[in-house]
Amino acid sequence: MTREDDSGTPGHDPQQLWLSPGQPRRGRKPAFSREAITTAAVALADAEGLDSVTMRRVAAQVGAGVMSLYSYAPDKDTLLELMIDHVSGELPASAALTGDWRTDLKTIAHLQRSNMLRHPWLPAALSTRRSLGPNTLAFLEHALAALRPTGLDGAAKLEIFAQLTAFVAGHVSHELTQAAAAGSPDRAAAEARYLATVAADGHHPELAEALSAPARPLTPEATFTRFLNRLIDGLGTDD
Repeated sequence: MTREDDSGTPGHDPQQLWLSPGQPRRGRKPAFSREAITTAAVALADAEGLDSVTMRRVAAQVGAGVMSLYSYAPDKDTLLELMIDHVSGELPASAALTGDWRTDLKTIAHLQRSNMLRHPWLPAALSTRRSLGPNTLAFLEHALAALRPTGLDGAAKLEIFAQLTAFVAGHVSHELTQAAAAGSPDRAAAEARYLATVAADGHHPELAEALSAPARPLTPEATFTRFLNRLIDGLGTDD
């Protein structure tokens, strides 16, 4: 997200941000809502990436002056918090749970992946998040309920959810990078030739053995599911 003003230290009061929704911080009430501002910012990020989201661009999208936006989002970091929670509202937080916590966690992870693929800027944005909005909290509550059968304490359950989210974000980031690289088949072919040459030089027997193994499905969905299964099936219920 491009910075327009680097003066001061961005920050917000979570209570002011989340518990007083839609209330401007100063000045008269604008003729638009915080929801409209956030929706416009998300649309820009979806279409052009986070760097396209400036207060000036968002103001133009909602037909407002730039300064009026600061009543609702005093800095771009706060706007990003609003954007993250806005798209978190797409995650179903009231879906029925099976009671099998591993199965339920896998479902949660697939939902997160789909959400991040719809909003490719989200994995990077999550690393800057400083507070949890109402939509995020609702999904967290759902995940903690899924983990109840483990018998783990609250701290451990929070750690597992954080680990799961970090895994999904990292995998989606890699997935998006690979998808972009797939547009260059010559590069992929050159990489394959290089690895085949290295594997045949006699100095990398482990790599040669790995490359000679039967190929597995390489679709993004299949790859994600394999990695996810290894992660969750390996989780125990001991601290």
